[in-house]
Parts: sequence; C-alpha cells; structure tokens
Amino acid sequence: MPDDVAGDHPVDVLDAFRRGADLSHGELWLRYFELGGMSTGLELEAYLFGALRPSRHDHDVIAHALNERFVELGGNHPVPYADDGSDSDDDDAAAAAT
Repeated sequence: MPDDVAGDHPVDVLDAFRRGADLSHGELWLRYFELGGMSTGLELEAYLFGALRPSRHDHDVIAHALNERFVELGGNHPVPYADDGSDSDDDDAAAAAT
C-alpha cells in the first residue's frame, strides 16, 4: 500500500467506530472540520465506506474526532492513528538530523 494512505485496516473500520460513537455522518464531519480536516462531507462518507482512501493526515484527524467523542462518552481512545507504532522511520530521520 502506498505511504500516503492510512494503515491496513478493513475499509469500514472508521465507520464502525463512528457508529459506536453514535455520530451521524454530518456530526462526524463537523468534528473533523473543527479539527482542521479539509475534505468535504461527501469525501468523508467515501472514506467511511471505503470508496476513497484517506491520507494518513485525514485518517488521523478522523480518528482524533472519534476518540474525542469516545472520551465524552466516558471511554478511552479506541481508534488507532495511522502512525501508531510505525514511526521508526521518523525516529531514524530525527536521530540522523541531530
């Protein structure tokens, strides 16, 4: 899979989390937009249904919006970010820069 798309989750995993957070598509899009997401509501729905693949950045903004909702509901942060546990290349680049 190209490096510019989110991890190797099943295509509907974000939508499953959206349903678990009891958010409509519009409510999730508003939260995503408030956090700086720049995709349209239609693009967000396409990400959720697997018709389009979000960039790592978009995946992380969606995950963050969902995780904030789960915290509001008294839960934890169950939605993984695209780079969770896979930032060894970033660490190597940071070490080389110092």
